[in-house]
Amino acid sequence: MLFNSPEYFLFLFLIFLIYWMFRKQSMQNVFIVAASYFFYACWDWRFLSLIFITTLSTWGSGCLMERLKAHNRKRSAVFYSNIALNLVLLGVFKYFNFFVHSFSALLASFGINADYPTINIILPVGISFYTFQAIGYSIDIYTRRTSPCHSLLIFAAYICFFPQLVAGPIEPASHLLPQFQRPRQFSYKEAAIGCRLILWGLFKKMIIADNCAVTVDMVWNDYTHFSSVMLAIASVLFTIQIYCDFSGYSDIAIGSAKLFGIELIQNFKTPYFSTSIPEFWRRWHISLMNWFRTYIYIPLGGSRHGKYATIRNVFIVFLISGLWHGANYTFIVWGLYHALLSLPYIMIGIKTKRTTGLLSVSLRQLPAMLLTFLLVNMGWIIFRAPDLHSAAGYLTHMFSVGITFVDFSGITAIVMSAVCMIVEWAQRNHPYTLDFSDSRLLSSPWLRAVVYYSIILALLELSAGQESFIYFQF
Repeated sequence: MLFNSPEYFLFLFLIFLIYWMFRKQSMQNVFIVAASYFFYACWDWRFLSLIFITTLSTWGSGCLMERLKAHNRKRSAVFYSNIALNLVLLGVFKYFNFFVHSFSALLASFGINADYPTINIILPVGISFYTFQAIGYSIDIYTRRTSPCHSLLIFAAYICFFPQLVAGPIEPASHLLPQFQRPRQFSYKEAAIGCRLILWGLFKKMIIADNCAVTVDMVWNDYTHFSSVMLAIASVLFTIQIYCDFSGYSDIAIGSAKLFGIELIQNFKTPYFSTSIPEFWRRWHISLMNWFRTYIYIPLGGSRHGKYATIRNVFIVFLISGLWHGANYTFIVWGLYHALLSLPYIMIGIKTKRTTGLLSVSLRQLPAMLLTFLLVNMGWIIFRAPDLHSAAGYLTHMFSVGITFVDFSGITAIVMSAVCMIVEWAQRNHPYTLDFSDSRLLSSPWLRAVVYYSIILALLELSAGQESFIYFQF
């Protein structure tokens, strides 16, 4: 059930109506869990058992750790057992074949031919997201950062809440769990904001990302027959595609949650307007990077023990980040590439500042913004490639000349991408893109209605179809 499908909006509308018929918080939570399990079952009902195992083991271990607070060794055994169970489930379903192939290739390099069996395992959608959310909760309990949730129903709602179940945001327990523990009342204002978020998310996904995908896929399928200019254009279009695809999903998820009185954390803050690589990572996939910083980078020592320890910790985080994205060497190299880009800022001690203010970007900062965008764009070529050989081939052809030119037909993608970037730049100081509460130009409700209906018309006329979201594969 894709977020950009009619089925999802029929589902969302029915769930919304029924949900607010319940006055009691407990019944709202029961209905949310039931609706979320139905939502996930529409992908593949067989993997509901994995969510239930993760939910039950993580909730149970949290309660048990509280009871064993005076017995540190037993408490630690419970904690590590739950972490191991979640990592094993994630590892088997996401990385089993990757490690088997890698080990076989390693043995072959020593002249040992080993034909280890592989299993045709289907990757459960969303497993990386809800597993990290569950692991974060366990660590918070173990480190006494938060108290365990005693209600299995509330904890189940926290793990399986359908707007963020498949691709995040990865919610910390301290933010999302209390919202299921307290009463919720319908707010027309919040619901209206939710609808605007959904509308802009659909625009980014269906008008921009999906139209970019048409050209990007065409070029990548036969990149040796395109000019270097065309390859460069396609690389920029993928840079726009992956942002609009994933941030579009996040907007729809956050907007959908608002319809039920739930506030999810912001996942993107105009990352392509960053003036440095560290700033980019403060604005891109914020929930995941916060998870890495809280549960990996800081426990390793962060930046407290000198430059070389900091470099080690940064490389570990980006290596794990790359591996988190998928069982492919391209993701690992992409992660290491960004670790290398971070080195100058650590070695020289360059301080990076956010550029969110209205007049915060001076002419001197524009080259830094452009350079950051180009460096990020190069990384996305590695990320997009099916393998390292293709990534190297694409980059080689892109920086060469004399390749046969093929006519370009992605003008819609280019124009819509420009419109999106201009609008998001103009609205970068607002809590969400379609917030016109203090706009003089759009002070009239009628003018705002024109904007909303124009977007709806564009969705009907310029949509490239119902394409899956890129981050569903992670």
